[in-house]
Amino acid sequence: MKHFKTRIRELLLYKNFKKLRRLLAEHDSFKLASLIESKKDENDIILFRLLNRTQTKEVFSLLSYDKQYDIIKKLGQNTHKLSILLNDMDPDDRTAFFEELPEEITQKLIQALSPKEQSIAIKLLEYPEDSIGRLMTPEYVAIRPEHTVEEAFAHIRKYGRDSETLNVIYVVDKKRKLLDDLRIKELILALPTQKVSELLDYRFIALNAMDDQEKAIATFQDYDRVALPVLRKDGVLLGIVSIDDIMDVVEEESTEDFHKFGSFSEAISNPLKERVFNLYKKRIVWLVALVFMNIFSGAALANFETLIESMVALVFFLPLLIDSGGNAGSQSATLMIRSLAIGDVKLTDWYKLIAKEIGVALLLGGTMALAVGLVASFRAPEVVFVVCTTMVIVVLVGSLIGLLLPFVFTKLKLDPATASAPLITSIADISGVIIYFSIASWYFGIK
Repeated sequence: MKHFKTRIRELLLYKNFKKLRRLLAEHDSFKLASLIESKKDENDIILFRLLNRTQTKEVFSLLSYDKQYDIIKKLGQNTHKLSILLNDMDPDDRTAFFEELPEEITQKLIQALSPKEQSIAIKLLEYPEDSIGRLMTPEYVAIRPEHTVEEAFAHIRKYGRDSETLNVIYVVDKKRKLLDDLRIKELILALPTQKVSELLDYRFIALNAMDDQEKAIATFQDYDRVALPVLRKDGVLLGIVSIDDIMDVVEEESTEDFHKFGSFSEAISNPLKERVFNLYKKRIVWLVALVFMNIFSGAALANFETLIESMVALVFFLPLLIDSGGNAGSQSATLMIRSLAIGDVKLTDWYKLIAKEIGVALLLGGTMALAVGLVASFRAPEVVFVVCTTMVIVVLVGSLIGLLLPFVFTKLKLDPATASAPLITSIADISGVIIYFSIASWYFGIK
């Protein structure tokens, strides 16, 4: 790769575009996408324009959204190249790109499409955001049940070149209602004279175009398919969704949930490319809210001033104890959010998990209490009972908070990822302070 990049730099320096075009044609799309992605100057568009038609489509689909947008802007003057690129793109990839753009730019780019591709793009963009309809592509192969296997293969050879996948062939009636799907292996192993209808068992898994994309994720996980058909309410086949489209959605959902769990108001695609003010804006709301929330910790501490003055040793263990509660809560919440997201746990399962979580939390708290008790026996033996008892209780409380908050948010129709680590930690901090000093106040008899 190093030699390849050096050679590219030399050819660009001497403007030897003929040799450069030949060199680019010899390499695969992944390598070329990585090369163009790394270019921060005008050389990215020079390289992109020198790609052949097949490479142009493949490389563009592999670029990040920011680089795609940059390329489109730089191609603005070259309307012919832009039109070829947009028309050649797979409809689902093109829709994913268009939906990220400002509406006025999307409308302008749609005008560069052929009438046929315009119609496809507009139809896909009319589906609700985050619906399966936005993910699907109309590029699939469908055959009829009355075809013989030999006729079916003739049809596939004629119309299958642009299909998203040929692993699965769809069987439809005259009104394009889906009857079944066949793996290509089933057709290959059948006799050429057999009717397609003889191969059907009429058992297939399908998605509805209006369903949420998360349903598609769950269906792919449950049935282990490479592609699934997308139907209208009346059963008419509209398109298909492939596993690579679903993987993109899974990545987006995971990134979004990760940012929410870190208390970001919006997802950050690439912090290297974000402006300082944008990074500030996306982080400040939750942080300010948590500042005011943590005032309660200060208020709780103020109520125990006399106790703290009498037993200063208690302060040494305060950060350790409240952090342990927050950490236990974050662990529990992470597990619950993931389980709710992938469907392993349902909203109605909350009460089944409480007893189990209490058992786990008591074991965790007990083990951690032994560790903190060992430290306290050397540092301040008089507070061993208080810190050990507090450790067990704060880990139990933190774990239960982490368990229950995602269920509460889900019940309220909110994203459970919003039950973020800083929020759980803040609640655990407040409860930890109150628990710790309440136990100490009772044990030492100091109000």
